[in-house]
Amino acid sequence: MTGLDVSVVLPVYNEAAHLGEELDRIAAALQQSRYTWEILVVDDGSDDGSGDLALGRDGVRLLRSARNRGCGAARRIGTLAAAGRVVVWTDADMTYPNHEIPALVEDLGDADQLVGARTTEQGTLKALRIPTKWAIRRLASYLSRTRIPDLNSGFRAMRRDVAEQFVSHLPEGFSCVTTITMLFLMNGYSVRYKPVEYRPRSGRSKFHWWADTRRYLLQVVRMMLSHDPLRVFMPLAAILGAVFVAKLGYDVAGKDLRVATNTLLLGFAAIQTLAIGLLADLVVRASRPGRLIPPADATEITGGAPE
Repeated sequence: MTGLDVSVVLPVYNEAAHLGEELDRIAAALQQSRYTWEILVVDDGSDDGSGDLALGRDGVRLLRSARNRGCGAARRIGTLAAAGRVVVWTDADMTYPNHEIPALVEDLGDADQLVGARTTEQGTLKALRIPTKWAIRRLASYLSRTRIPDLNSGFRAMRRDVAEQFVSHLPEGFSCVTTITMLFLMNGYSVRYKPVEYRPRSGRSKFHWWADTRRYLLQVVRMMLSHDPLRVFMPLAAILGAVFVAKLGYDVAGKDLRVATNTLLLGFAAIQTLAIGLLADLVVRASRPGRLIPPADATEITGGAPE
C-alpha cells in the first residue's frame, strides 16, 4: 500500500474493552474526509486479545509484537511501516479527540509537526503532576529556545519523511513523544500547537508517575546534551564563575590576600565545566548528520529576474 495521504499509528496494549469503538471513531472521521488513509494498530504484546479486534477491518493493518516493549517502540514500528505522507500519532484509550484527525492533518499546513496541546490535565496525583510537568516544560522551552505549550501530548501529526529520520532515537516508553518534539525543534523543523480537548482515559493507565516523570526529565536534558550542550554547561560555568569571583573578593578583602582552598576549587570547577561544555559541543557538531530533509516551509521561488 503506497501513496496514501494519512497513516494513523495506534499503539495498543490491553485495550480490548474500547479499541473497537476507537477504531470505528477514527475510521468514520477519515472516511468522511478528502484523504486516503490507513490505520496501523501496533499490538504491543497484549494478552487480552486486543489485536484481534483490528482484523478484517477495511483500511486497518495489524502489526503485532510478541512482547510488551513500550509505546515508544510501538510508535517507532508503526511509523516505519506507514505509507502515508503524514503520520498521525494518537492513543486508543478514548482520551484524545480522534474524530478530529482530519482537521489535525489539514491544520498541519506547511509545518513539519502539529501537536494537539491539551487544555486540561487528567489522571491521578494532579497536585504533583501539574507543577512537575510545568517545570519540565519550562526547562525544555529554555533548552530549545521555543515556547512549548504541551511537551508530552500523544496526539500529533507530522511529515513521515522527517519523522523517519529520528524514530531510531525514540526511547521505549512514554517519553517518546517528548523526544520527537525535541528532535524536530533542535534540528530546525517547525512544530506548531493546536488546543485540543483531553478526556479521562478508559481502562487502567500504564503511566507510572515517578518512573515516567523521571524519564521525561532525564530525556529532556539528554536530548539537549546531545544537540546543544553549551545551553546546559554555559549557565553552570557562569554560576560557578560568579561564586568564585565573589568568594575571591571576600578572601582578598577579609583575609589579608590569603585565598582559601575552596575558592581555588570553585575556580577550577568553573573552568572544567566550561571546558567540558566546549568539548561536548565540538563532539556534537562533528557527529551531526551531513544532510537532512528540508523543512516544509522552505520553498524554492522561481521566476524571471526583475527588469
